[in-house]
Amino acid sequence: MMSRENVVLLVDDQAIVAEAIRRMLADQPDIALHSCTDVAQAIPLARSIKPTVILQDLVMPGVDGFTLVRFFRADPDTSGIPIIVLSSREDPRDKSRAFEIGASDYLVKLPNKIELIARIRAHSRSFRAQLERDEAYRALESLKRELELKNAELAQLSMRDGLTGLANRRRFDEALLTECGRARRDQSHLSLLLMDVDFFKKYNDTYGHQAGDDCLKRVATALAEAVRRPADLAARYGGEEFVLVLPGTPAEGATHVAEGVRSAVQALAIPHSASTVAEHVTLSLGIATTHEGGDFTPKDLIAAADLGLYAAKRSGRNRWAVYAPEASPNDAPATPV
Repeated sequence: MMSRENVVLLVDDQAIVAEAIRRMLADQPDIALHSCTDVAQAIPLARSIKPTVILQDLVMPGVDGFTLVRFFRADPDTSGIPIIVLSSREDPRDKSRAFEIGASDYLVKLPNKIELIARIRAHSRSFRAQLERDEAYRALESLKRELELKNAELAQLSMRDGLTGLANRRRFDEALLTECGRARRDQSHLSLLLMDVDFFKKYNDTYGHQAGDDCLKRVATALAEAVRRPADLAARYGGEEFVLVLPGTPAEGATHVAEGVRSAVQALAIPHSASTVAEHVTLSLGIATTHEGGDFTPKDLIAAADLGLYAAKRSGRNRWAVYAPEASPNDAPATPV
């Protein structure tokens, strides 16, 4: 908690004035007085003692009091401290000038004791209140930034699959909707790869669900490593199914990526004794690519990729197949690898 002590810095080269002020404040337990006769030491001393009020003379050797007020106001460590100017004369022009350059108050010296103490306490109280407001504001801003970071983290987590770390179905749905809109607007290609692990149920039955989870994690890592561009998105579609969204990618490029993913999973050499395709875990993939300027929806693209996946499985698995829109869907049209 902030101290309630009133700390006064007196800057005056006249020893008699300093002594008189000291006597006025000596019996006030809540006021601590510090004196400075050297103008050059005023700001360093203020930084050290952190006064709640500065009392300063207007007429001093080397530099006038108006300049010193400016120095105090220009320094970040003292800019907000209340300054009570002490002057030997009651001059409206001096008062006006003092207030214009940043003085908080103006007293003719030597001031009345009761009035001086009252003004010291009033200005100190106001200054401490401002400091407390500033501190509360900084704390609030810090909490706000922390909350924003936490919310961003939560948003990221809400878009991630808990098991594999890839984007989840929600993130995929949002991304595909966005990319479909962009592809239609820009009349550009958009490719979608839909894939799943061959005979994964048999894998789970043979090796157990923990091994199945580990298998999916390794497949997901291989898929994530195949994503080369920031705009590409790898996601878990559900269960043992994964998807890869490839904006601006024609069919030829999509088949290249598909073969890279298939080969990468095969290279993992995860044993799968229950598979009728290979002795290790493999992937089947379906590829769908939009035509430039075509009219399509995310649902259309997913359905097309699913037909390609079906064709890859029907053709023997551990391969990819491209959906051919000109053929009949009942024939599961595809060009297998």
